[in-house]
Amino acid sequence: MAETARPLTPADDMPADDMPADEAPREPAAARPNEPLWRDALGQCLRRLRLERGEILVETASRAGVSPQYLSEMERGVKEPSSEMIAAVAGALDVTLGDLTLAIATTLLAVPAGAAPAGPTCRAAFALAA
Repeated sequence: MAETARPLTPADDMPADDMPADEAPREPAAARPNEPLWRDALGQCLRRLRLERGEILVETASRAGVSPQYLSEMERGVKEPSSEMIAAVAGALDVTLGDLTLAIATTLLAVPAGAAPAGPTCRAAFALAA
């Protein structure tokens, strides 16, 4: 026997109470605060640590074995550095990877829950993940 399928209802026409929790409409992205990307939080932390030591890019970069341009790009969140590069810069700043990670995680935890990354890079990453 053939089953009668219930006609599909567009999500916009379905009352939010009838929707499964994971499909309920969410507030527009523009209304939510943006969660920083890991590389942005890393860069801010590295810059803060470098400035607390009173160093210029050239000094820290030289000790880390990276170019000043690369360190600058890390600090600005332009680069997605490898773990080796992060370890080199952390060492040059006399911090452990654990302490650096904890500082970044603490920064990210301060962002309100439900905040989503924004910007074309994130949208493209989400599209690729789908």
